[in-house]
Amino acid sequence: MSSVISPKTIANGLTELWSPRVIAEVDDAYIKVAKIQGSLAWHSHEEEDELFLILKGHLRIELEDRSVELAEGELFVVPKGVRHNPVAEEECQVLLIERKSTLHTGTTVTERTRSIADQLRPL
Repeated sequence: MSSVISPKTIANGLTELWSPRVIAEVDDAYIKVAKIQGSLAWHSHEEEDELFLILKGHLRIELEDRSVELAEGELFVVPKGVRHNPVAEEECQVLLIERKSTLHTGTTVTERTRSIADQLRPL
């Protein structure tokens, strides 16, 4: 049975940066929230699109040919196979929609990379 949840409230309560947490599932996709600041890593998801919705703050998504600036309430979909690097100059809260097969930083592994198991741990 489904429950009513507040992505903003959950994101606000997160204490770790760059550690997305799964808050819901829709068919073959996870709905995640994360608190971020700084730069993640240049990476791509070869088989999956990735949706970013800004809950709070401002996010720049660097792409190889341009940068996309997102303010609160705005969203952007990074198409599959496109190298990108999310950057938040100040703390930002995001909602992500990704297929369940999406690896956090694709095939690029850094100290900020989180496994699906880590993202699924209880809030």
